[in-house]
Formats: sequence, structure tokens, C-alpha cells
Amino acid sequence: MTGWTWEYEGYAPAGERLRESLCTLGNGYFATRGALPECAADDVHYPGTYVAGCYNRLTSEVAGRSVENEDMVNVPNWLPLRFRLPGGTWLTPESTKVRDHRLTLHTASGVLERRTRYDLGGEGVLTVRQLRIVHMADPHLAALRTEFTAEGFAGPLEVEAALDGGVTNAGVPRYRDLDGRHLTHVHTGTADPDTVWLRCRTRTSDIRIGMAARLTAGAPVTVRHESPYAIQELSLDLEPGRPATVDKTVALHTSHDPAISDPLYAAVDRVGRAPGFDDLLESHLTAWDQLWRRAALDVAGEAGRVLRLHLFHVLQTLSPHTADLDVGVPARGLHGEAYRGHVFWDELFVLPYLNLHFPEVSRALLRYRHRRLEQACAAAREAGRKGAMYPWQSGSDGREETQQLHLNPRSGRWLPDHSRLQHHVGSAVAYNVWQYCEASGDTEFLHTKGAETLLQIARFWADSAVYDDDLGRHRIKGVVGPDEYHEAYPDASTPGLDDNAYTNVTAAWVLTRTLELLRALPEPRRRELVERTGLDEGELELWEDVSRTLHVPFHAGVISQFEGYGDLAELDWDGYRGRYGDIRRLDRILEAEGDSVNRYQASKQADVLMLGYLFSPAELRGLFDRLGLRLDDETWRRTVDHYLHRTSHGSTLSGLVHGWVLARARRAEAWKYCQEALQGDIADIQGGTTGEGIHLGAMAGTLDLVQRGLTGLETRGGALWLDPVPLPELSSYGFNLRYQGHWGVRLHLERGRLEISVPSSDATPIDVRLPDRAVRLAPGETGHLDLPD
Repeated sequence: MTGWTWEYEGYAPAGERLRESLCTLGNGYFATRGALPECAADDVHYPGTYVAGCYNRLTSEVAGRSVENEDMVNVPNWLPLRFRLPGGTWLTPESTKVRDHRLTLHTASGVLERRTRYDLGGEGVLTVRQLRIVHMADPHLAALRTEFTAEGFAGPLEVEAALDGGVTNAGVPRYRDLDGRHLTHVHTGTADPDTVWLRCRTRTSDIRIGMAARLTAGAPVTVRHESPYAIQELSLDLEPGRPATVDKTVALHTSHDPAISDPLYAAVDRVGRAPGFDDLLESHLTAWDQLWRRAALDVAGEAGRVLRLHLFHVLQTLSPHTADLDVGVPARGLHGEAYRGHVFWDELFVLPYLNLHFPEVSRALLRYRHRRLEQACAAAREAGRKGAMYPWQSGSDGREETQQLHLNPRSGRWLPDHSRLQHHVGSAVAYNVWQYCEASGDTEFLHTKGAETLLQIARFWADSAVYDDDLGRHRIKGVVGPDEYHEAYPDASTPGLDDNAYTNVTAAWVLTRTLELLRALPEPRRRELVERTGLDEGELELWEDVSRTLHVPFHAGVISQFEGYGDLAELDWDGYRGRYGDIRRLDRILEAEGDSVNRYQASKQADVLMLGYLFSPAELRGLFDRLGLRLDDETWRRTVDHYLHRTSHGSTLSGLVHGWVLARARRAEAWKYCQEALQGDIADIQGGTTGEGIHLGAMAGTLDLVQRGLTGLETRGGALWLDPVPLPELSSYGFNLRYQGHWGVRLHLERGRLEISVPSSDATPIDVRLPDRAVRLAPGETGHLDLPD
């Protein structure tokens, strides 16, 4: 690892899946894993390519039941390029001795460089150097340059390039009992002497896919078609020490794309007009330079290097090209098939970063949710509720995609999955709408699509709340919180928990903010909204009441995760760590023992503490005050300690949230959890999961930890609010942001001194608020602010 490169030395089969995920290249439209082009999918390698928003639904027979799943589709593989001496074995690291192997990911330029020296025995050594790009300027193009250099021999080398339409979704072992054959009607053909094409479609969603490849080399190219492959062949005459170059340029389109008549025609036309590799590389580098300028993040040392890698993968999944697409935030990026490419609540950790750099991307991701508002309202009606009930897992059309069963690899048993009861995802959608509009100043979105979304989510929460005469408060029953371990009470016959604190407090926040927004709307727009939704004053009075009376349980002087949490048994944490070592997936361990985590005060990840992640201390106290409850510093400290010692961190988001909360509480152990968040994917701390796709929420969350967590940055009331916290291990950092029409606002903090620079423009001044003062900075001005200890 260097400042802007990520390097792997030596060939290690056991680590290939991890390397392939972390060396994925993408541009927001599609991405391809960092697999070696000469290697097919097997137990070691998995060369997947994924197009944002390209899903397909299949039914499988599992445990005697028909189970329907929608997956992000592994589209035809454009990578294949293999080589051999005439009549010999195709060279791969499994078939031939490897003398040297290095894989280098250049994050500054979005280039994957590979160099391998194959030992040909008595024939000599063949050096293979490749440069790969997934084009950031033209999102439909990718290119692979391969240089072959003979050492100690001369003569012909056979090269075969292909487009492979025979791929399946087989990248996650625990899904392999499920049908993964998503592609059908695979056809291949020849467009020009140097260009072949492949077309196919998905089996049920009927998305048409067109792909074309152009092969350029200093030798004649021949073509043959062996379904499901389009194959191009050539022979290179190698001379010792003189590289021979083969360039493969690929275009990819689907029937989802705008401004095309047919994806195959578009792909053939685009690859035919594409320039050579050198020119493609130049425009690709320019596009990456522009992205890095907009998202500049300056952090020293190893933390800074990891943060750049995280930002690199966020930008490859959600780039400015995403603004033109109807897609959400895939929890595992476009890097693999875990979670089937579904959209969960991870946008809660991603959009706050994007809001201040690429607000057009945030807006597009929120439009994905708004387009599925009708589906969410239909789901609520089906459940007997008003308003909008967003799904825990979303895919193409916004219906609930959470699996009915999930496999415990430890026990081999397929178990019911009740995580669809995480209705708090609706509050995450509302939170993101509000945060985006505060950061961007986009009142048009807030007053139209944003207001419609918030209104229906608020309506759902108010209708879900049931008044309890004994408590004198409203309650929300039968839900699952962010923890995910707890899906039911011990020995209960039905799933669901009552009064999850995170769910209830965020529901109160949604109701409060929606009431504020309705009061602030221009009267003509408010009238339109009322007429369209049938909103009446009685409903608004209920919202006001529920927002002040939702029940938040406590036990032993701390906030209870849910009603009855304090009555659960304590777990023998030391005993389980002694027996199993890694107990991050405690739920699987206990189920395999015939026990259930529902019986214990044990959490997979931050649940109550998520409140400290979403809300500043002042805002959180204000929410509790509105609920008629007292949340002082001592109660919050006890609450943090209580859950800190009862969390197994079975999610990569857990270390992030704990680090954030502890940093805001000025606790010495904060850096330990920040480090865990930084290392989550690069060290694969979840034990093999990164090879199935990176954890996008955790990656974006570490960026936001620097951007908002350590600076205390809030965008509210038309001002930038800052309340930096000292973190000795990360005391110097800087970044650019885009705020309400100001491009490239620069913040730099070092040794208790904050510098804010506002670039020249015709925009209005920025109001900056600190705990002890307020300043106004006009475009072209720089403020130097000393911070209190």
C-alpha cells in the first residue's frame, strides 16, 4: 500500500476472491471484478461483471419450498483473453509455474495493472503485463491492453480473446442451491473483421444486453463462434525482450439505456467509434482527475491511504453517471453477488457523504425511492396500514425482496428470515431526503417529491402507533431494530419486538420534521399536497400527539433496545470467545448449538447507539425533550457503556458507528473502533465476506466520519455548523465540499485551528456557526478559526 496504489505481491489462490473484490473497476454504470482474464470462474476465481439496476427474478426449490429471489445479474464476461505456446496448455497460475506476480490498483487513475512472469520450463519465461480500465468518461466502454514479452526464447504465441455468454450467478457459496441461470437467448456474431458481438436477455425481467469487442494487434485476427462464446484468435511472433501488444476494447449496453434503439446496435456502433487504447486512457484519466478534485480528502498516513481506497470504490459504484440511472445504493457495491445486489438502508451511511460532493447523485438515489413510493404505499395497505412501508430489501421495482429463508452455514439449516420487519428503513429514507435538501438547498425537490415521501412515511408511523392507556403513551409493536439478532421474544410463536428505541425515536423525528415541512410549504403547494393525499387536520393532530408520546423504554438507568430487553439473560461472553474465538456471527453459533440469540442481551451491531450516529448531542436531547423524557450526559454515557460490552460487531457498520459515537463522546477508545471500520474490508474482518462484494455503507461511512463525525459538521438552518472533536490519532485533515451552490469549499483542521476557504463565485456568503461564535464568509474569503480545547 502506497499513497495512491494498492499492491498485491505473489500469487495466493486463497486470497484471490478478496483481491478480485478490492481490485474491481467500475464507473457507476457497470463494474468488473479484478479477476485474471485468462482464468475462468471456479473455486479460486470469479470474474463477474454487473450493470447497475440490472436485476432478474427466479424461483428455486429450497428445503421443500418454492423460493423466489431477485438478483443483480452477472452479465456476459468481457474479460477472457488467454494464451499458450502452439499446441501447449493454456497458461494460468494453476497450470503453469509463476515466477513473479504483482497486481497494482492505481486509485488515482482507475487503472488496474497486472504483471506476471510464467516459467515455461526449458522454453524460457513469458512476461504478461496488462492495463485494464472501465472507462470513467464513457460509461459504456472498457479496455484491456496486454503486452507479451519473451525472455530466453522466440517464436509464436497463440492468443484467444472471447465474450462469454455462459456465465451464471455463482459467486456466493451459500446461494448455490438457488437457481443462478439468469441469461438466455445468447447469440453471437461478427460485425467487422476485428469486431465480434454477443447479445442475450435476462430470463424473466427481459432486459436485453448487447456487448461488442474489438481486438487490435499487429497480427491478423480470425473469428469463430462456439455458443455461448464469440471468439477471436491471433498468433503473435515473439522476439526476446520486445513486447507484443494486444488491445481489447469492449462496449456494453442494455435495453434500460436512454437514447438508443437497440442495445446490440448501440454496442457495435460505440466500439466501432471508440478511439485506440492510448486515447481512451487519456480521457479516462481526465475524468478521474475531475472526480478527485471534487472529492478531495487529505488525511495523512495509513488512515488516509485506506480512506482513498474507500472513496475510490464509492465513486466506482456511485459516480456522476449514476445521476442518469434509476438505481439505489447496492449494499455490496457493484463488486459481487452478496445480498443479491439489493438495496437496504445503507444509503443512510452513503448519502451524507455524497450530499456534499455529488448532490446530483444523491438526488437520483432519492428519486429511486420516490419512484417506488406507490409500491411502498401498496405494501402498507396490504399490511393494514396507511402511508408508505418501504421494503427492507429493494431491487428493481420496490417490492420486498428480503428472502423468506436464509442459510446458516454452521448448522446447514435453512431458517425463516424475519428481517423484513425492519420498518425503520422508512425513517432512513426520510432522513436522507431531509439531509440532502439541507446540504444542497434543493427546495424544489423538498417541496415536491421530498414532501410526498416524508408525508407518506410519517403517515405510516402515525398509523402504526397504538395508544397504551396504562402507559399513557403510543407504542409501535412487532418490529425488528437495526441489531438484527433479535427478531422475536424468547419462545414467542410470532416474530417482532415492541418499542424498539431506535425505531420509535426516529419515527418521532420523521413526524416532527414532516409537520415542520408542511407548515413551511408555500400555500399553493401545500394545498396541492393535501388534495392529492387526502390529508386532514385530524391526521395532523394525531401526528403531533404521536411525535410527543412515543414510548422509549429504559432499564437500569439506560435506554432499552426494546421493551423487555432488560429481562433477557446475560451471555457468557468470555466463555464463547474462549470456545470459538471469533464470535461476530454469534447468532449462527447459538443456532448451531440449538440455542437462540433472542434469549440474550447481545447485539450484532449498534442499535440504540445509532441514535448518536444520526443526531448531534443537542438534537438528540431535543428529541427526548419533545417526548417528555430526560436524556442527560450521564444517562447517555451509561447507555453507551452498556451496549459497548454487549455487541459482537457482526456487521462492518458496527465499528463505524461505535467509533463515531465514542469520538463525539470524547472517549479514548474511539480510535480502536475507527480502525476496525477502516480495516473492515481490506483485512476482511468478517471472515471471507469481502470476496463476495465490498461493504459500501461502511466504506462511505468512514469518509463521513472525517467529513461530519470529527468536525461535528451539520447543514441546517441555512448554515454550516461545526463542533470539532479532538482525536489524537487523526488530528490533521482536510477536504473539499459542495454546499448550496458553492463548489470547492475547503475545510482544513490542524492542531486546534480550522481554516475555511470559499472559492470565488457570484453566490451568497456562507454562514458558519461554531459553539462559541458565528462568522460569515463571502466567496473569495478564507477564515482562520482557533478552536477551544
